[in-house]
Amino acid sequence: MTDSDESDDQRRAKGLPPAPRLSGDPQPTVNPPKPVKVSFVLWILSGLVLIAGYGFTLTAKQRMIDSLVEMNNDANITNEQIASGVTSLLWMLFVGGIVFAVLFWLFAYKAREGTRSARTVLTVLAALVLVFQMLLFSNLITLGSALLSIVAVALMYLPSVQDYYPKVPKRLP
Repeated sequence: MTDSDESDDQRRAKGLPPAPRLSGDPQPTVNPPKPVKVSFVLWILSGLVLIAGYGFTLTAKQRMIDSLVEMNNDANITNEQIASGVTSLLWMLFVGGIVFAVLFWLFAYKAREGTRSARTVLTVLAALVLVFQMLLFSNLITLGSALLSIVAVALMYLPSVQDYYPKVPKRLP
């Protein structure tokens, strides 16, 4: 049997990543372990909840502006500047939520195929979302998204799925 005839599972058993695919090759069927399947769904949900959370925050824009205008003690900052700043911030957060949701989907899809580096990227993204939610700007909905992403990461590191994400040996056979 040549290397090209090996299945991805056989390559994983040897500690090798899945075989590269050429464009035009048929997409192989993927059958990941159940925790990886659940993790994939949680990543999608996390992205959707993140978008919903920032969408909800965007709907509360006027209340935020009114609150900040009342607290403003600096005569150099006008009400229009506050309104403009809050609007810009909220739209940047909303677009950022969309970007993170797309990244979650992309790397969760690759992790579902058994790509170890995608699992690592998702771990970093989850850490970024958690730090951002805890330190800078959050609401209950976006904190829920961070919780979903933490659970999704934990599922990808369970001992039962370690063989699905092979560690590339220092020397290939």
